Amino acid sequence: MPKAKKTETVDCQSVETVQEKKRPQVLVTGAAGVLAQETINRLSQKKYDVVAIDFRRAVQIGDDIPSYKVDFLKRGFEDIFRQHKFDAVIHLGRVGTDIGGSHFRHNANVRGTQKLFDLCVKYEVSQVIVLSSYFVYGASAYNPALLDEDTPLKASDLSLNLIDTVELDNLSQIYMYKYRRVRMKILRPCNIAGPGVRNNIGRLLSRKVVPVLWGFNPVMQFLHVSDMADAIVKACGKPNIYGIFNVAPNDWAPYKEVLRRCDIIGVPMVSIPDALPMWIARMAGWEAFPSYLVNYFKYPVIVDGSRFAKAFNFSPRRSLEEIFLHYREMKTRRWV
Repeated sequence: MPKAKKTETVDCQSVETVQEKKRPQVLVTGAAGVLAQETINRLSQKKYDVVAIDFRRAVQIGDDIPSYKVDFLKRGFEDIFRQHKFDAVIHLGRVGTDIGGSHFRHNANVRGTQKLFDLCVKYEVSQVIVLSSYFVYGASAYNPALLDEDTPLKASDLSLNLIDTVELDNLSQIYMYKYRRVRMKILRPCNIAGPGVRNNIGRLLSRKVVPVLWGFNPVMQFLHVSDMADAIVKACGKPNIYGIFNVAPNDWAPYKEVLRRCDIIGVPMVSIPDALPMWIARMAGWEAFPSYLVNYFKYPVIVDGSRFAKAFNFSPRRSLEEIFLHYREMKTRRWV
């Protein structure tokens, strides 16, 4: 019998081609602000590819982070969406009440945001996070003790200067319900404070002397800017969750105690009739105590942040004392 042909078995090691997982691309607006920069740094550390834009200037954040100065209402804005395939957009570019006139803020906050949302729909962005504000609830003696996300927005009834803020929030809700495939999160944080924050409350806490309305001492909430950046990144990490969320700690302090803990001298100011303190603030031109926010220094506006905390497992890491310590230390370095 012929011998059976010996079969040689070659031990071939299978080579698996491991395809690197695509890094999500995220567009962050308002990149010149400290909150946006804190958020961008955290996103970069968590393996996101970030593109930064701002209407004020192109911000140099890092060599690997493209940065653009853009006007949302100009034709060139769409080119950024053509060039990048965004998985998420984080809209932090809301113009604050202390910047420009009402016409400028309306164009930026309402018309500009609508253009941004239209591009998100056109280029199939799956997730949009919008920074709103607790200001939209309005400050009124008839507010409930704790405001949840279903509380009506009454700020536009109390101040014309806050109309664009309320319109931005309402516009976001329209797109959230109209275009379900775009998972939209509307964040309404309390007062954001801390290093580098230049909003109204940041300016007020940086000063040495501020007004105190006679007969009023409202409780207030504060969130450290680093905690707010953490909250935004946590929200971005769960793209399938959408809705409206207050973002606030389960802690607060009376206004006069806040001033004491920040080494601020409170100067009494007449509070009646209601129009008088607004007139005084308007005539004085106080940036930190504008006339249209006077009611927020009369009546408490405390928001319930439990929905966001539960949905995203969020808990602020910085205490009120850490926030107030920053402003105390500022005053030891210079006179404001």
